[in-house]
Amino acid sequence: MDAVIFDLDGVLVDSERIWDEVRRAVVAEHGGTWREEATRAQQGMSTPEWARYLVEELGARLSPPEIATLVVKRMAARYAEEPPLIPGAVDVVRQVSKRWPVAIASSSPVILIKGFLDVTGLPVGAAVSSEQVGAGKPAPDVYLRAAELLGVAPANCAAVEDTTNGLRSALAARMAVYAVPNPHFPPDPEVLKQATAVVEKITGLPGALGLG
Repeated sequence: MDAVIFDLDGVLVDSERIWDEVRRAVVAEHGGTWREEATRAQQGMSTPEWARYLVEELGARLSPPEIATLVVKRMAARYAEEPPLIPGAVDVVRQVSKRWPVAIASSSPVILIKGFLDVTGLPVGAAVSSEQVGAGKPAPDVYLRAAELLGVAPANCAAVEDTTNGLRSALAARMAVYAVPNPHFPPDPEVLKQATAVVEKITGLPGALGLG
C-alpha cells in the first residue's frame, strides 16, 4: 500500500444528515416531493447529478444550476457555523499521513472540501470533488483522479468509505477498501462483504491499517 484516500461525508464529517435535511427543505420549498429512496440514490452523486435528480425526479421547480447553488449555499452556511467533524477523524488522518500520502475523494463541492481543509489544516496531498471528474460515485472516477494526483497506482491505494455507492466507487477503482459503515445510512451488506476490512468507527482505522 502506497497511499490512503479518504471519503469526506460520513467518514470525516458527519454531514450526510445535513445534506439530507437541506435537500429535503429546498425540494419542499420549491414544489417537489421527496421519495423514500431519494436519500440513498443521491449518496455519491456529483453536484450536477444530484441537482438534476432533485429537479427531474423529485419535481423541484428550479433549474438544476439554480437548485445546486441554493443547496450548496445553505451547506456552506452550516459549515461556516462549525463543520460537523466526526470525533477522532482529524487525528486519524494526521496519524495515517505520517506513514503514507493521503488524499480526499469526495462527492462534496470544492467549496465545502476547501472549507473543511481550511478549518482542519490537514496535510492532504490531493483533494478531488466528483464535480471535477466525469461522474460521481459509484463510478470510480474521483478515486482514480485522486490516485493520479498522488502519483500512485490505484491498486496500491487504500480507500476509506461509509456508504454503498462510496464502497462501490472504491471497489470499481480496484482499491483496498476499508469500510466505516454509516450508522444513519448503513451500506448494502452484499457490498460491505467485499471490503478488505470493516471498522465500527474511524478511530479503529489505524489499527486496521497496521499502525497499532
